[in-house]
Amino acid sequence: MTPEEFRTAGHQLVDWIADYVTGLADEPARYPVRSPLAPGEVRAMLPAHPPSAPEAWSVVFADLERVVVPGLTHWQHPSFFAYFPCNSSFPSILGELASAGLGVNGMLWATSPAATEIETAMLDWMRELLGLPERFSSSGDGGGVIEGTASEATLCAVRAARHRATAAGAPLERLVAYATSQTHSSIEKGLRIAGIPVDRLRLVDVDGTYAMRPEALAAAMAADRAAGLVPFVVVASRGTTSSMAFDPTPAIAEVCRAEGAWLHVDAAMAGIAALCPELRWVNDGLELADSYCTNPHKWMGVSFDCDLFWVADRGALLAALSILPEYLRTAAAEAGQVIDYRDWQIPLGRRFRALKLWWTIRLEGLESFQAMIRRHLAVTTELVSWVEADERFELAAAPSLNLVCVRLRGGDAATDALIEAANATGEALFTRTVLDGRSVLRFCIGGRITGRAHVEAAWALLQRCVGP
Repeated sequence: MTPEEFRTAGHQLVDWIADYVTGLADEPARYPVRSPLAPGEVRAMLPAHPPSAPEAWSVVFADLERVVVPGLTHWQHPSFFAYFPCNSSFPSILGELASAGLGVNGMLWATSPAATEIETAMLDWMRELLGLPERFSSSGDGGGVIEGTASEATLCAVRAARHRATAAGAPLERLVAYATSQTHSSIEKGLRIAGIPVDRLRLVDVDGTYAMRPEALAAAMAADRAAGLVPFVVVASRGTTSSMAFDPTPAIAEVCRAEGAWLHVDAAMAGIAALCPELRWVNDGLELADSYCTNPHKWMGVSFDCDLFWVADRGALLAALSILPEYLRTAAAEAGQVIDYRDWQIPLGRRFRALKLWWTIRLEGLESFQAMIRRHLAVTTELVSWVEADERFELAAAPSLNLVCVRLRGGDAATDALIEAANATGEALFTRTVLDGRSVLRFCIGGRITGRAHVEAAWALLQRCVGP
């Protein structure tokens, strides 16, 4: 492909993306939210063998509509109420395009100073915008980094916690971690990767809101201490995946401090709510946390992947993850003048993710993020009232932020059938979870272009699928 061919194709693709995004907003009925294709149908549309010669752009571009779009779940659809959102925006897309065009690897400051220093600035900007504690500022002992996902941040936190504990003399085979049954599955995976077997993960009891009970945490730690084990890390959730429960971080932090355990706080979805000053309660207890993460790619419109991970003391993180072969040594880094973000993550190489965050903040503005969050919360409140007014439904958990958990009074089979019937229409998409052993429909309102009309239509769809 020549530069001129690239220019022509690029213009065509940008026009197509703009039409796709606006089409989801203006004519959402054109797109089934969940792909209707059966397993293997996409593969069947592809040639069995790779081409032996270059193909024309027009042929490749046509397959975007023919092959790709029919096989998509449309995460940007206004009636996508499944999982948690994975929002994008035009400034973010442009940032991704520019990053791809620049083609830099920001593994070291020396490999692209702009990539490193803009990233450091963005973590400080976001700390300020979210109202996070000063201890996470890059000007002190702490600081932040952009990881791909909260799962990566959790793994890094676990490795830092493990290093701190073993450096203090704790045998690896005696380390014990703590979370709850509601904590994200990435916690268990991160522990496995870090060499902590599943039998040394304690699932602490939760209360009626599915939040961790601090007294149960303290009792579990005391029992492990008595058995000669070493509590080394606790993962608290500020907004669990199944029900958006908020673990009482201040009380948990006090238990961790007494035991010398690392406290990592996972607020992948809910943390971005702190962009609104009236929602800063989501930050409660962070002044005592060792590490924290939240995702702008969920509730802010920065395209996937973009996780913000902060630590209060970067020393343990760097000690856990830094390996310095001769070919990566630089005078500036050894003199402590710069940050080499390769030491803050698992891989060596890293993309210029900060660019899309920088552009989104500048081109969209704080007020647009706040308006979206407040719009979602307002219609969530309405949805709760609609559920409570329909005797066929019941709330499965106390509503929290933009997540409503509902089930049918008819039981699990009826709830499961409802989820499948609603999703099969292609008009909306929901996900299932289990709370107290019972099936639950999760209705998460977080799409960038989702408005009241879309939520009202989705609720009407659920009522219609239940029948009279």
